[in-house]
Amino acid sequence: MLTVEFKRLQWQQQRVFQHNALKTQHPTFNIQHYPQFVMHIHDAQFLIGATKPEHFPKETTLPEVAFIGRSNVGKSSLINSIVRRKNLAHVSGTPGKTQQINFFGVNHQWMLVDCPGFGYAKVSQTDRKAWRGLTHNYLNEREQLRLVCQLVDIRHDPSNLDLSMIEELELAARRYVIVLTKKDKISPTAAEERKAQLAEVTQLCFGCIDILPYSAITNDTRENLWAILKRECAL
Repeated sequence: MLTVEFKRLQWQQQRVFQHNALKTQHPTFNIQHYPQFVMHIHDAQFLIGATKPEHFPKETTLPEVAFIGRSNVGKSSLINSIVRRKNLAHVSGTPGKTQQINFFGVNHQWMLVDCPGFGYAKVSQTDRKAWRGLTHNYLNEREQLRLVCQLVDIRHDPSNLDLSMIEELELAARRYVIVLTKKDKISPTAAEERKAQLAEVTQLCFGCIDILPYSAITNDTRENLWAILKRECAL
């Protein structure tokens, strides 16, 4: 236990150093100034769906980026927007359809990982517990995981489940970006207010590297998210 806490403390100290250095070198980030971070998608395809940890891809060293959020947060639409595909991730009118962890290969360089949505009331307690345990195992044990994109509906205050996931990511010492979905549904002023709210919530968090409002309809911040993914996965 002492070893785990010591490693976590080391990681936190390193994150503070990196955060301060990044703020000093790049006080504002503009994707137009960093064309090397723009990525073009040539290939994206479904690889495997895992209902148990033993189903996770084993013989791979490709970096992985996981997408997670409450049911009906717009996760499938955002994933399709990122990879410029209409149906890579199935968009359903019924929340809670993702019932396994889905692995997608992108450009033969990295894996996009679609985790089950959490918080949907019509799913049985047994299923919710199983999905939660599967996701918990992946977030805590997966060595290939480089970044987590936690999706939060920009129209609403972060729920207790959203905050619990932030806490879980912190305890797992994961690097993550909070993606505020459905940006097109509210005004620019309201979007900035929500971003400021989440910035205050995460001001003492070491794993949160950015908070990004996003619209799967307009795609206006897609390249910014791509820049983060490319940087974190060293692509």
